[in-house]
Amino acid sequence: MATEHKEIDAVSGMATTGHEWDGIKELNTPLPRWWLWIFYACIVWSIGYWVVYPAWPLITTHTKGVLGYSSRAALAQDMAALAARRGEAGRALAEASLEDIRKSPDLLAFAMAQGKAAFGDNCAPCHGLGATGSKGFPNLNDDDWMWGGTLDAIHFTIAHGVRSDDPDTRVNTMPAFGKDSILTKDEIGTIADFVLSISGQTPGAGADLEKGQQLFADNCAVCHGEEGKGNPELGAPNLTDRIWLYGGDRASIVATITNARAGVMPTWKNRLDEPTIKALTVYVHALGGGK
Repeated sequence: MATEHKEIDAVSGMATTGHEWDGIKELNTPLPRWWLWIFYACIVWSIGYWVVYPAWPLITTHTKGVLGYSSRAALAQDMAALAARRGEAGRALAEASLEDIRKSPDLLAFAMAQGKAAFGDNCAPCHGLGATGSKGFPNLNDDDWMWGGTLDAIHFTIAHGVRSDDPDTRVNTMPAFGKDSILTKDEIGTIADFVLSISGQTPGAGADLEKGQQLFADNCAVCHGEEGKGNPELGAPNLTDRIWLYGGDRASIVATITNARAGVMPTWKNRLDEPTIKALTVYVHALGGGK
């Protein structure tokens, strides 16, 4: 119940508004004048903003404002200006071979700068900003390449991807030896012990490495090679260098043999232009692992 009787609050010494709810009285504390004047000025400013800049949505468009300014148009102008500045170098990059780019100091510097920017925008979400990779995403700084580390091989991988929707994409298929009942659980464990041994690790006690070697030769050597050093033409990784895409402990190796792996890399030829793909190729090649 509200009353209109005004009084002086005994605690604060401030007059009340006369409003009371369940014994709680409202103090009469108006906003400071300076705050009110700023508030009124903001209202006036907003009216001016509505007139000068795009502000009100319409059915199919919006008010343009007397200045005709648009952040989208400003961005388009900036991008056009950037493309114009890059035009000559970009055309030279498109026309030059990858080897010519690497041999030309000017083209190499331009390609490295553009490649680094493109890598951060497109590749870093999976490979990391420093290209160190993570589980399931290769480290691009080392000298371990599933599909080859030459300029041409890297360019092809970027352009066409791995297991992507591109008809020329890189594809390999590792059998799921356990899931598809090709090998028993014990046989998979025996192969895992052998893989541990050829990668310089120590398998568990009781590991039958002789049997593991035979099982490896019968089931794995066709892709990974008799010594387990891999085959870039097939995308089969080297199993002897202790560089692992999905983990090199026994449990991870058993999981890989049991269920197989099938990572996907998108094709970039329909998303990036050829100069950008070349710049990315040169940048990735120069990270320290290119051959």
